[in-house]
Amino acid sequence: MAEEEKEEMKSFKDLGLCEELVEACDSLGWKNPTKIQVEAIPHALEGKDLIGLAQTGSGKTGAFALPILHALLESHSKQGYKSAPVFFALVLSPTRELAIQIAEQFEALGSGISLKCAVLVGGVDIMQQQIALGKRPHIIVGTPGRLVDHLTNTKGFSLRMLKYLVLDEADRLLNEDFEKALDDILNVIPRDRHTYLFSATMTKKVKKLQRACLRNPVKIEAASKYSTVDTLKQQYRFIPAKYKDCYLVNILTEMSGCTSMVFTRTCDATRLLAFILRNLNIRAIPISGQMTQAKRLGALNKFKSGECNVLVCTDVASRGLDIPSVDMVINYDIPTNSKDYIHRVGRTARAGRSGVAISLVNQYELEWYLQIEKLIGKKLPEYPAQEEEVLQYLESVTEAKRLSQMKLKEIGGTKKRRGGDDDDEDIERYLGVKGKSSKKVKRK
Repeated sequence: MAEEEKEEMKSFKDLGLCEELVEACDSLGWKNPTKIQVEAIPHALEGKDLIGLAQTGSGKTGAFALPILHALLESHSKQGYKSAPVFFALVLSPTRELAIQIAEQFEALGSGISLKCAVLVGGVDIMQQQIALGKRPHIIVGTPGRLVDHLTNTKGFSLRMLKYLVLDEADRLLNEDFEKALDDILNVIPRDRHTYLFSATMTKKVKKLQRACLRNPVKIEAASKYSTVDTLKQQYRFIPAKYKDCYLVNILTEMSGCTSMVFTRTCDATRLLAFILRNLNIRAIPISGQMTQAKRLGALNKFKSGECNVLVCTDVASRGLDIPSVDMVINYDIPTNSKDYIHRVGRTARAGRSGVAISLVNQYELEWYLQIEKLIGKKLPEYPAQEEEVLQYLESVTEAKRLSQMKLKEIGGTKKRRGGDDDDEDIERYLGVKGKSSKKVKRK
C-alpha cells in the first residue's frame, strides 16, 4: 500500500520528462501523473513499444503524447529547429471528435515549443487539410479513411520518415470498418518505428495486431481487464418497452440540474428522441454519424458550453470524448456489444469525479444486460422509481412523440423535394431557434 501511495505521489519530473514538458503539464493544471502515465511514460522514454489498457478517463492521451513530445524535443536539440523532423508521429483514432480532441491536447502540451499539428478527418474540406500538410507538421492525428485519401492524393505527402505510430481505442480501429485502411497505412509506414496501442478493452484483435507490428512490447494494465471507475454509481431499471420514454423523461426531470448523455442504438433514434425531449422543454441535442462534421462539433460545443444539457447520441460519442461536466449517462438502448457499455459509462465520473449511470432494460434487452453484468463482474442495484409517478408523464410523452414523428416525416419530405441536406435547419429546430415554442412537461 505504501508503495502504491509513493507511486501516486510521483511528479512528471520524476518520470524523466524534460523541463519544458513538466512546465507544460503544470500550466495545464496537471499536478501529478495518473496511474497509466506513471507506468507507461518511463518505458516509452526507454524506447519500448507499449500496449496500454486503462479505464476511459484515466489520462491515456497524456501517456502517449508526453513521450512523443519528449522525443521530438530531443531531436530538436540535436538537429536544431530548422531541421527538426516533420511527420514525426501519427495518431489514429476511430472517430473524428476524438481525433480533434487528441490534437487539442498535443497542441496544449506543445504550445511553448512551436509544435505544429494537423488533423485529417472526414467531413471537413480536404483542401484545408492539404494546406495544413504543406506546412510540414510534426504530429498528424486522423481517422484511417481520410489519412489513406491523403496518402493517395496529396502531392508530396509521405510517412516514410515516421518515427511513432499510436492506435488510440485500438480495439475499435481493428473492426472491419477500418481493416483495409489500416492495412494500407501499415504497408507504407516504416517498420522501424515506435508503436503504442491504447485501449480501454483488450480484444483478440488487439492481441493479433500486437504480434503483427510491435517489437517486444511492454503491456501496462492500469485497470482490471474490463472495469469501471469506483466513483461511478451504476444502476439499472427493468421496465416494459412501451413505457421506456416515460421512464427517461422521469429521470431527466428528477435530475434536471444535471448534464446527461443518453445513448441510443441508431442515428434515427437520436433525432426522434431529441425532438420528443425538446417538445417537453428538455434542452436536448442529438449527435450521430449521419450529421455533417460541422454539425456534430456544433452539437458537442453546445453541450459542453451548457446551452443544451442533454446530449442524445449513438456510440459515435462513447469513445474517448472528454466532456468534464457529464453528471449522468443513461443507456436508453442497451448496447448489443457489452464492451460498448464500458466506453459509454466512461463518459462520466472522469478524472476522480463522481457520476451516475442508469440502464433502462426492457423485456427484449435482458440477455444483453446480463452479459454486461457478467463482463463487469458485479450485479447492479435497481434504480428506485414509482411506476405510478412515472406514468403521470404518459399523456404528455405520447403527444410529444406524435408531434415529433409528424415533424420528422415533414423534414424527410422537404429533403426529398429539395434534394439537399437540411442539417442546418434541423439543428436550429432542435435548439428551438426556429418554430413555435414547445409545451412544458405536464403531470396529470
